[in-house]
Order: sequence, then structure tokens, then C-alpha cells
Amino acid sequence: MNLRPNTLFFALAAVCCSAAANNPRVQVTWAPDQQLSEVKDNPMQRGWLKPKDWEKSLGDHLAQRADRLLPPGEQLQVTIDNIKLAGSFEPWQGPAAQDIRFLKDIYPPSMDLHYRLLGADGSTVREGTAKLRDLAYLQHTLPTSTDQLGYDKRMIDDWLRREFAAK
Repeated sequence: MNLRPNTLFFALAAVCCSAAANNPRVQVTWAPDQQLSEVKDNPMQRGWLKPKDWEKSLGDHLAQRADRLLPPGEQLQVTIDNIKLAGSFEPWQGPAAQDIRFLKDIYPPSMDLHYRLLGADGSTVREGTAKLRDLAYLQHTLPTSTDQLGYDKRMIDDWLRREFAAK
């Protein structure tokens, strides 16, 4: 059998991803959509990303980044209680701009969450709440300008580094 390197890589990646999905070290749950400010403040469902899309993207990002920072054997449980994505919609700009998220200083990203860090034996190592805000989000450069959730992901990364990076 002649396997190309790419085929072998993707086969190994699929096995690793399925193993990680069966035993995740980082679990991210969300409050019901009706309780999230981003959903309540956007009743017309404007924008290209729908709640399930950005919840999945941000949840996966948080889990991936936290998994890299946690010591072996530890687990993290995160419940996101509220979120407001960077930017906002301005319907008064006209029908052609109804799906455009305007990024201005007055629309910073924010997230309220509760977390619980568990040790290898299942005991609670640390538990707390966090109110993430990035009031200067427009002053930061992003690694890529094509990610619609780049500012929100950067805010999550900053929190994870502050809270869980080895000191």
C-alpha cells in the first residue's frame, strides 16, 4: 500500500481529534441563547455568523488554547454566562449595511464566565468567575485580519495566559 504523506497525516489527525473529543480536558458550556447579550441585542439575527456558529468557534478556540496551558492530568470546566462580541450593528446606516458589524471604541468585546480547574484526582484546585473586557481592542493588531472573531479570541487568549500560564 502506497500512502502519500498527506493521507497519513490526515489519518493520524483524525484519530487524535476523535480521541480528544471522547475525553476532553477542557469543557465549555454556554448559557441559553436568550440570556446572552449578543443574542438579546440582535433580535433580527443580523450578521453572517449565527449564535451557534460563533459559540462553536469561540468554545473550540478556548478549549484548544486552554488545553495547551494546563498541566497533565488537570481539567478545566468553563461556563460562559454572557457575551458581547466586538463591534455592533448600526441599522440606521441603511439596508446595504445591515449585516456589517461596525468596530468602534464604544463596542468593546466582553465575556462573563465561571470556571473550575480540577486536579488529576478530580478535586477542585481553583474555582472562580471572570469578567473579561478589552476596552482598547482596536489598539491591538491581530495575527490575521480575516477572522471575524479575532478580537474576541484575543481577549480569551489574554485571560487564559493571565490565569493559567505557568508562573
